[in-house]
Amino acid sequence: MTFATMLAMGGCAVESGSAPKPLQIDNALTAQEKAEGKFTPEIMWKMSRIGAQTLSPDGSKLVYTVTQYNLAENRGVTFLWLRDMATGQECALTDNTSTNTAPQWLDDTTIAFMSNRSGAMQAWTMNLNGSNLTQVTDIEGGIEGFGIAGDHAFYVQRVKVAPLKGSDKYADMDKSKARIYDDLMVRHWDYWDDGSYLHIFAADYANGKIVNGKDIIGADKAYDAPLAPYFDTAEIRLSPDGSQLAYTCKPLTGVDYALSTDSDIFLYDFATEATRNLSKEAAAKGADKFVGYDKYPVFSPDGKKIAFRSQRRPGNEADQQRLWVYDLDTDECTYITRGQDYCVTEVAWDGNEAMYFVLPWRGTHQVAHIDLAGNMKHVTKGNHDINNFTFAGGKIVANMNTISKAVELYDVNLESGELTQLTDVNREVYDNIKFGEVQERWITTTDGKKMLTWVILPPNFDPAKKYPTLLYCQGGPQSTVSQFWSYRWNFQLMAAEGYVIVAPNRRGCPSFGQEWTDQISGDYSGQNIKDYLAAIDEVSKEPWVDTEHRGCVGASYGGYSTYYLAGVHENRFKAFIAHCGIFNFESMYGHTEELFFVTNDYGGAYWQTDNATAMRSYANSPHKKVANWNAPIMIITGEKDYRIPYSQSLEAFTAARVQGLDARLVSFENEAHQVFQPQNSVVWNREFFSWLNKYLK
Repeated sequence: MTFATMLAMGGCAVESGSAPKPLQIDNALTAQEKAEGKFTPEIMWKMSRIGAQTLSPDGSKLVYTVTQYNLAENRGVTFLWLRDMATGQECALTDNTSTNTAPQWLDDTTIAFMSNRSGAMQAWTMNLNGSNLTQVTDIEGGIEGFGIAGDHAFYVQRVKVAPLKGSDKYADMDKSKARIYDDLMVRHWDYWDDGSYLHIFAADYANGKIVNGKDIIGADKAYDAPLAPYFDTAEIRLSPDGSQLAYTCKPLTGVDYALSTDSDIFLYDFATEATRNLSKEAAAKGADKFVGYDKYPVFSPDGKKIAFRSQRRPGNEADQQRLWVYDLDTDECTYITRGQDYCVTEVAWDGNEAMYFVLPWRGTHQVAHIDLAGNMKHVTKGNHDINNFTFAGGKIVANMNTISKAVELYDVNLESGELTQLTDVNREVYDNIKFGEVQERWITTTDGKKMLTWVILPPNFDPAKKYPTLLYCQGGPQSTVSQFWSYRWNFQLMAAEGYVIVAPNRRGCPSFGQEWTDQISGDYSGQNIKDYLAAIDEVSKEPWVDTEHRGCVGASYGGYSTYYLAGVHENRFKAFIAHCGIFNFESMYGHTEELFFVTNDYGGAYWQTDNATAMRSYANSPHKKVANWNAPIMIITGEKDYRIPYSQSLEAFTAARVQGLDARLVSFENEAHQVFQPQNSVVWNREFFSWLNKYLK
């Protein structure tokens, strides 16, 4: 049964409240779309998107979220769905009158969740038959996350800490739009620092309400917990009995904050109201220095241990994610994955002596199992990405996708690793739309190593024909070209337009060992550029690649790659597209916000003339090779992008046009580093393909 059909049948609960405007959803494919069978941006925005999922404590029920969009209204709504694991029966718990997210189980028959049904986002609870619907928080301005365990709870709320606005500092100047700063960071990702920060409030859960909230970060502390800029509530965990709260925080400000990744694991005790810094306590005992990111604490079922992920090197956000366990009885901290060359993500305890986790592995993401002695085994295998999972009652349900299939939920057989699909929210699309074949290739690099490269062919591929071909340059730069499904850079959309896509896991892409990941730092213009060229040159030996019509595209670090390759490609490419790319290393150092990133990846600041690594980086900035540009280039940016600010794109566009090159600038005034809004996304894709089609077809 498709999601659209289930929704039409009605849900098991009728929700109350009318603050949000109901959103009409009718995303059935038209007769013409079915007849053509071509994947388009408009069809992509008709697709349902599965988000969070959580099994009941006994594993008998599954609640998950599904978001649907109305392209004409340029917005979406998120529903809660319930699945009976034994019968497979499903029903909607909420309807289109509000957005409902972050489901969690209080017991086997009661869920808590966030909803905007009364206006701002608040926490709610209800029984699975829709009865006893209760608003459990009533926080002015709403909340941005919560949790409940036993008699205690937490919620996340934005708190005004510092008077950074002119109107804050001068009461008689209430119309002033000034911002006043004495230190970094003045902005982050897509927002300016206005003196307010997300803080965690510890609270009581009594009579079905979250009450008596206490700011445990400190009303005068200019820290975000959970961490900016992603504000992931998964960084906060209550102990199973609700007596303690573990969380991540980076207690730094100013230049120290901008240059550091030194976040710590903190533990708050509800009874004593005392807070401990577990990272610093463990460091004092010599377990490790713990000067990089320490994140994502997870309590064992007995509440006596906390697993967390830690990175060894300060300032390196792409360092290996190591698994540590802090024993609260003995105060010993143990490095579980010592000596291993893989990363650990998305941890869940299996009893009190072992864990399941998501393992990035050779361009895929799998479920793996590890005990406290460090004995690890793969549970799943195959060309797919398991993004996360829920584990309860001896069952795992995985959130999984591939390059050719958006997220669905799968049952994982813990013995065999077999995956059984549970949901099918986009069946109508897969039944009517043609997708291209995805090939796995291992290409020999110029230094004799093997590099995984995905090659995606157009639908109805004919090897006797020649096809325009795109080299896809991954962002990050330390980000895997995995079996991801993207609603921004979608390989199947590119293939549907008749392109062959070559997507290499060049140096810097994780899941191939830390040495492979590390190579790119301080050497942006080095081996990884050779890796790109090795991939496109090798695939271009195929008779079906039209070597006269090849393009190069990428975003972020991939945008940098596009700019750099435009200056060194030796006429391989006939057109380029760079989205939010780094163009000028010197101005980028001064324009960006998280200085630890550029300091680590460039090797230092541009004024450090005695720093050989830094000087090599700045000497190979793309803007210094712009005189060699000889092909049309489209440049895309978001005006709220403060990671790689839009000024980088303006510099590149100016350089192209002053030299007389065909160029186009597409600037989104209400987007940041990525394009998220439905109509902006469609415009992005229309411009993207019109540019490529003009020069490559």
